[in-house]
Amino acid sequence: MRLSPALKGGITAAAMIAIALITYYSGMPADSNFQYLVYVLYAGGIIWTILAYKNSEKYTGRFWDNFNQGFRCFIIVTLTMVLFTAVFSKMHPEFAEESAKLYKEELVKSNSKTPAEVDEVVKKYKNGYTMMLVYSSIFGYLIIGAIITAVTAALTTRRS
Repeated sequence: MRLSPALKGGITAAAMIAIALITYYSGMPADSNFQYLVYVLYAGGIIWTILAYKNSEKYTGRFWDNFNQGFRCFIIVTLTMVLFTAVFSKMHPEFAEESAKLYKEELVKSNSKTPAEVDEVVKKYKNGYTMMLVYSSIFGYLIIGAIITAVTAALTTRRS
């Protein structure tokens, strides 16, 4: 059975979500080194997709064909992880609360705003917290995916 790049992206994203949930529900600290396994899985999924293409009868050896296979994988991972990030953040409003609390402490320490201004800025920050996570998730996964795909595609390109 030949798995499509999109299906490989779905499998990769499911494994990444499983690691994220294991990290959270096992009580590991958010800055645990275990969290980096998500990125290793992400890279592994893209590399798996391109190498499987390289070993297929459809392999052309051209960079853009290789890149296209990786892109089809990483775009599914990106979309899935962005959706997961948004849903998980909405399910856990305590993350926004804690982050807003820390942000408020920093604003108070800087002594550059009145208490009313601080409250207003913190309220806006808390309301935009999930959107901020989604934006950074989109940007991060796209950049990492494009870099890993480009490097792997270049390494698997047939030289003439």
